[in-house]
Amino acid sequence: MSAPADEGVLAAAAAWLAQDPDESTRTELAELLDRARSGDAVAVAELHDRFDTRLAFGTAGLRGALGAGSNRMNRVLVGQAAAGFAAYLRAATPGGTPSVVIGYDGRRNSDVFARDSAEIFAGAGLRAILLPRLLPTPVLAFAVRHFGASAGVMVTASHNPPDDNGYKVYLGGADEGSQIVSPADAEIAAHILAVAEAADLGAVPRSDDYEIADESVVDAYVAATALVAPAPAGAAGMPWVYTAMHGVGYETLQRILETAGYPLPTVVAEQIEPDGRFPTVAFPNPEEPGAMDLSYATARRVGAEFILANDPDADRLAVAIPDAAAPEGWRRLTGNEVGLLLGWRAARTARGGALACSLVSSPGLQTVAEHYGLDFHATLTGFKWISRAPGLVFGFEEALGYLVNPETVRDKDGISAAVAILGLIAEARESGETLADLLARFSETFGFFASGQVSIRVDDVSIIGRIMATLRAAPPTRVGDVAVDRIDDLLAAAPGEPSGDVLRLWLADGSRVIVRPSGTEPKLKAYLDVRGDSATDAAARLAALDAGARVLVTAP
Repeated sequence: MSAPADEGVLAAAAAWLAQDPDESTRTELAELLDRARSGDAVAVAELHDRFDTRLAFGTAGLRGALGAGSNRMNRVLVGQAAAGFAAYLRAATPGGTPSVVIGYDGRRNSDVFARDSAEIFAGAGLRAILLPRLLPTPVLAFAVRHFGASAGVMVTASHNPPDDNGYKVYLGGADEGSQIVSPADAEIAAHILAVAEAADLGAVPRSDDYEIADESVVDAYVAATALVAPAPAGAAGMPWVYTAMHGVGYETLQRILETAGYPLPTVVAEQIEPDGRFPTVAFPNPEEPGAMDLSYATARRVGAEFILANDPDADRLAVAIPDAAAPEGWRRLTGNEVGLLLGWRAARTARGGALACSLVSSPGLQTVAEHYGLDFHATLTGFKWISRAPGLVFGFEEALGYLVNPETVRDKDGISAAVAILGLIAEARESGETLADLLARFSETFGFFASGQVSIRVDDVSIIGRIMATLRAAPPTRVGDVAVDRIDDLLAAAPGEPSGDVLRLWLADGSRVIVRPSGTEPKLKAYLDVRGDSATDAAARLAALDAGARVLVTAP
């Protein structure tokens, strides 16, 4: 099968090839170009996929599949991003010398992308500080504040598929080490595009005059995080299991456990060392089916009381408890369940301040805040928003992200969250309670909240836009058998309110459905929240709402 190759895409690929410093992607692209020039239709289509667009730089930075081309993660794209970000920082610091901390995890090419960035930042006249080795994302977020840096870059794709990588950007100063938000993203993107349009990465100055941070920055993070919850007496002899999901979390966590006085866990040996191939999981995300199966098997073997799991860059935390009704004998708690427990913990000791969660997370946190006389903020999805909530003492989002120590890290942190949950569990053990008992006590105190999610993955992301447009053009009057009371379209939010491509449906029985596109994956998501008179009632309401929501997001 053959097809004529478009001259435009051939020229774009050739220009890219000429500036690519990576032998692997040069070889990959050269072979693809040869096939396309000979009329191979598959190769032509592949070139169009790689060059008809480029990975967009936004508030989540960059994230995509590894490979050659402007629509892939590679050394050319990362070099352009680093040069553009350097130009942005120079423009934002007239007369001064901006500083940037660079971190990286254990994914393929993370170390290469980090070194390229450090050389380009240094070549632009910035003070560039490369972290000493592969480390968790929270350590980079901590390091931005620790060094008083202007910005930070973390090379990671977090819990994305094995072939992905990414580039996450933080700002220091008044932003206190939070991830970027608008308009900084658009301004950085404009600088990156200017570099890309020059199509000459080789002309971008580089220097090896960058610093490599010593271990003191890691020591400082360990010391600060151990103080989140020093081990109480109930921690003695506590049997538990931990997995790093082939990521970088355990080395740092182990040091914190020893400092804080917790017993070390039984680790899932097959997943404890960093491995960018992620050989034992199809998708290195604790939320995905099958990802925690080895943890469950390990826990059954050693008689563990609970399981903790970090995602590969350790900014998220999953918790599982024994459950005889679950297929594996273990049940992973939802992010809402963990977030509500940690919010309760924070509220009990807070002296003023606010609890915050993303607007798609459980409304139960607002109930906790009101119970303790604290402020509450519902933000757009993402810790770039949660971390900026005024007076924040605790924040979370349902996708396993928790911010328990805002004075130290202004981002989700799966390691400090692990220490906080260990403290909760150990305190409960002192009175003969388990984590399941704490969940029951929460419900008895604040109400029986239940949450769920319907997620529709698509191959063509334009389908998501069509579904959202249809829901706006013909707003639903019912979800299942329950009438819709009102709909909030956050594209038309009032000034000062969260705004975005989000529809929030309030139902007559007090339930809530929120529909939004995923910010990092080709998915449309519907978030479901109910409050029942009992656990059984809440479960029944949620099941009915789930059925109705599936029709809602697939029918258009």
